[in-house]
Amino acid sequence: MINQILSHINNKSSVCGIFCDLTKAFVTMNHDILISKLEYYGIIGRTNKLIKSYLSNRYQRVTVKTSHVSNCTSAWELVKHGVPHGSILGPFLFLFYINDLPPLVKDIALPVLSADDTSFLIAHPNSMNMNHDLKLVLEITQKWFTSNIMLLNYKTTFMQFSSNINYGSTVNTQSIDCKINCTNSIKFLRIIIESSLTWKKTY
Repeated sequence: MINQILSHINNKSSVCGIFCDLTKAFVTMNHDILISKLEYYGIIGRTNKLIKSYLSNRYQRVTVKTSHVSNCTSAWELVKHGVPHGSILGPFLFLFYINDLPPLVKDIALPVLSADDTSFLIAHPNSMNMNHDLKLVLEITQKWFTSNIMLLNYKTTFMQFSSNINYGSTVNTQSIDCKINCTNSIKFLRIIIESSLTWKKTY
């Protein structure tokens, strides 16, 4: 990802990143949609039945313990969505679930997927084309998330990259209908990325 950013900046292109914040991504995955996608990718027969069995007939409840309440427990409820928390299969199944999103935007953006961290890089030599593609990518992703019963959080962040040599054109995010937060730094895959790429900021 970093190499792609630097390459576009060196070519005097404006480079922007969209860092999606998915609300409870692993919890909201629809089981029927997930199973149908696994079948599409060739995971059928016993393997498909095994995963379906792994997801089915799971129950959960909540227990609250405080200084005022010693033990308050809810009733058991059937889990109809999502994958088990902390499971090894969770991130793997999520990537299958979201794998059909990148082809929808590959001609206008570079998708970067890692578990529930979903991001897109857009590069253009002028800000007008950048604004158009930025808006288009957000429209496509929002439509995909809605169709797949997932929610794109309003914490989704936009960042325009530059360097000391090339600052490029400033992208006007006010023209975008979707609410999106602008920032100069973000923590992505445990690495702090700055818009200036100076690598000085720490948390």
